[in-house]
Amino acid sequence: MSAGRAGLVLGIYGTTALVASPLFGKLSDQWGPLRVMTASLFVSGTVLFLFPLAHGWTAISVATVALAASAEAFRPSVLTVISQQASAGQRRSAFALVRLAINLGMSIGPAIGGFLAVWKFDALFWVDGATSLAAGFVLVAVKPHRGESKVEIPVSTPEKGDATVLPDRSPGSTLPGYRDRRLLVFLGAVLLTTIVFFQHEGAMPLFLVRDLHFKESTYGLLFTINTMMIVFMEVPLNLAMSKVSHQKTLAWGSILCGAGFGALAVATGFWGVAGTVVIWTFGEMVLFPSMSSYVADISPDDRRGEYMGLYTMAFALAFAIGPWAGTVVYERLGATTLWIGSFVLSLAAASVFLRRSVRPGAATGR
Repeated sequence: MSAGRAGLVLGIYGTTALVASPLFGKLSDQWGPLRVMTASLFVSGTVLFLFPLAHGWTAISVATVALAASAEAFRPSVLTVISQQASAGQRRSAFALVRLAINLGMSIGPAIGGFLAVWKFDALFWVDGATSLAAGFVLVAVKPHRGESKVEIPVSTPEKGDATVLPDRSPGSTLPGYRDRRLLVFLGAVLLTTIVFFQHEGAMPLFLVRDLHFKESTYGLLFTINTMMIVFMEVPLNLAMSKVSHQKTLAWGSILCGAGFGALAVATGFWGVAGTVVIWTFGEMVLFPSMSSYVADISPDDRRGEYMGLYTMAFALAFAIGPWAGTVVYERLGATTLWIGSFVLSLAAASVFLRRSVRPGAATGR
């Protein structure tokens, strides 16, 4: 296939993910998130085993839709399960712990994938399918407790005007997520700040190689700084910030992400760029667990999967827009415009996060 056709396959995956996230989020409310998670792992694992049998554009497109639908069903369901397992005071650090596991996998997976691709490319799909099936069997064997954790992290009374501490069960509202104005405002800010964050997937590596003349391997080293910081620092950081309101952590996380990417406008040399990575990684570590925790806190119990599905859909949309838009701005307007614009976009997101309408509390309709 041509590079354009291969890119279109990725577009098919992303489009399917946009549709699948809210659908399977709602389904997790009806079937139970653990059932959806388990089904996602078994079905996606099977699809991965069969994927190498697909030949030709039509067969590969159908297999991609099947893989995207089955794999992306996992995301809103796992966020819902964590929301159920952890009490309100624990959620931020619990989501940070999940991200630690993800980043450990990301630090190992690409290296294993490289060796498998050298040996036999089909083995990428076989091993990926096997790990998905193994994870499914772990869920079946362990049967995690469906409910609230009995271990509570003490959380002090928030400052006046804040609303960090919520009951484990959110009284919420019977409004569907797409009619909850507070959620929609929040998701708009999430879209803005994650578009900035996903520049590390698109324009940033191009900028490092073309403008700063770094070797391609240098980007991998910078990414290692990011993952190692997350593995060793994210959980303690979020435990230490458990008493800080959502509005403040969301705003500061967005500002730090924007400042990190914005600083690329003036960064030179490896250590200068490494410093920018440290800044936006701190923003990532503060922002992402807080975003998941916020959605868990504002969602009614019987609609938590639906809310998480809309949240993950916003992520998928940002991933579809961010790298593409960043590279277009970089090519047409230059790197300085891109990085300063990224900082401005993050400030806009932070201002939305600080609005009173984003405070956890009773849902509001349109």
